[in-house]
Parts: sequence; C-alpha cells; structure tokens
Amino acid sequence: MNTFLSIFVTVISLGTIFGCLALLIWCNKDKMGMEEGAPTGHTYDGISELNNPLPKWWTYMFIFMVVLSLIYLALYPGLGNFKGLLGWQSSNQNVQSLEESRAASAAAREEGRLVQYEREMVRADEVFGAKFRELAYEADGQSYRAIADIAQDEEATKVGQRLFLQNCAQCHGSDARGARGFPNLADADWLYGGTPDAIKTTIMHGRKGAMPAWGDSLGEQGVQEVTSYVLSLSGRKVDPVEAQKGQARFAMCAACHGMDGKGNHAVGAPNLTDNIWLYGGSRAAVEDSVRHGRAGVMPAWKDILGEDKVHLLASYIYSLNH
Repeated sequence: MNTFLSIFVTVISLGTIFGCLALLIWCNKDKMGMEEGAPTGHTYDGISELNNPLPKWWTYMFIFMVVLSLIYLALYPGLGNFKGLLGWQSSNQNVQSLEESRAASAAAREEGRLVQYEREMVRADEVFGAKFRELAYEADGQSYRAIADIAQDEEATKVGQRLFLQNCAQCHGSDARGARGFPNLADADWLYGGTPDAIKTTIMHGRKGAMPAWGDSLGEQGVQEVTSYVLSLSGRKVDPVEAQKGQARFAMCAACHGMDGKGNHAVGAPNLTDNIWLYGGSRAAVEDSVRHGRAGVMPAWKDILGEDKVHLLASYIYSLNH
C-alpha cells in the first residue's frame, strides 16, 4: 500500500488499542478510593448511580490483552507496510504452480529462506503425498487407476470426499447438490459431460461458460415468446400460441442448445428439456437468463491440488451418481 494508507492503518490500529485503554482508565479514575456500592453523586430521573466497579480480574485481563496486542503488532504484520520484527508472511505470492512451488521450496530450504506456509505444504506433501499416490495409481505406480474403479474403493472415496469438502463445498455445498448458479453434482445432469475423463478435465482445467444476452435482439415480446417455448420443452404449461412463436425465434439458440434443446457438452450448453435449471426454473428466472445472459466460471485446480488429488476428487464426484 502507499504511504498514506500505511499511516492511516497504523493510526487506526494503534489508536483503537490506546483508545480502549484510555477509556478503561477514565472509567475507573473517578471512582478510585470510593467504597463499593456508595453513591457516586450522579442522579437522573430519580435513579442514583452507585459505585459498582468492574471486577479486578477483568480489568487486569483487559490490560494484559492490550500489552499482548502491542507485542503481536511488533512481531507480525499489522501496522501498514511494517512487516514485523519476525518478517513473517503467509505465502510466497510469486510461485504460480504446485510444481514451481515444490522446486522453489527445495531451493529455499537449502538457503534457509522457506516461509511458513511453504514449509507446511512441503511437510504435508511428504507425509500425505505417498498415500494419495498409493490410492490414485495402479500397483506398478506408473499409471492411474481407472476413475470408475476408484469410485468403488471406500477408502479412496472417503479421501476424495475430504478433498471435496475442503475445496469444493463452498460453491457446490457439502452434499454436492449445488446452489443457484452452481451445478448439482449428485444428479445425472452434466453441463460438460459426466464421463470420468470429462469430470477430471473439468476439475483440472476449469470451465468458462457464457450465454449471450438476447434482450436487445429479441425485444421484450421476443423474450416472452422464447421463454414460453423453452419452458414447454420440459413439459411446463404455457401459452401455446406464444410458445409456437418462440420456437421460430429459438433458431438463434439452437447453435448451442441444439434444435431439440437437449444441450451440448462441448460448449457447456444446458439441456433445456429435463426441467433442471442452474439459475432457477421460474418463469422470471428463465426470462432473466434469456434477456441478460449468464456467465459462469469454474476455477482450474491442477496447480492448486496437483493431478493425484484431482484424480481422487474426480473419482468421488463420479461415485455420487454411479
């Protein structure tokens, strides 16, 4: 951050600490030497304030925490650009991939410059990496086990489930049933295909889906008509005349969703005939999708988890609906 922001953060941090300490001293100052329970002389609306001081143990603990916070801010980052006397940092932001991180960590270890986060990651890989490889590879250690076979291995799927809860549950939910804008991974509906290879590719490299906005091209009436036709594809009751007009306009959507509306795994276009809706299946939600379009991003996990973990994670996801 620039100098101004650094000073601003420092003043706010120290000002808050010393301000709380000053408030504590001020609250006790006027009552020092008074007998506990004695009137303070302050009366309002017939109610007299008595001297009921804070417990001594609480006051001492408060002062202790103030001193502890000052020691912490002296040792660790917290005061603007001041890095702390220990020079601690959470990660090496210059390392871009797991492979680069391992190589950089090995070199830094020899030089004694490993930061705390990297040391922990390397140690975890040394302890658990062998187990991941054991579960993911064939007995010869040269090739990966088939994802469908791993999905039948209870121990491996439990490991995959833990990886899912640690890395994927934030978006897809702990039960993998998704949420608005995040696909349900426990059903048989797949945007990019549900084969073992397709699932692994999705996790490894991520996905970027984009549906264009058609509001300007179709106009409001056109949006209504296309929505009626799309809803009719999944058996919903709609105005038949409006749906028929929407079918003619649907030609511009067929390039991705297909003339039959069954979608296209190659581009991540959803199946519109199964009544499963990523962004909501109400008429208002579908109209909003047609009018304004949608954009979804699934991050790539190859560099974060490494292929061994991704292989186990893909096996767990495959097991959810097989």
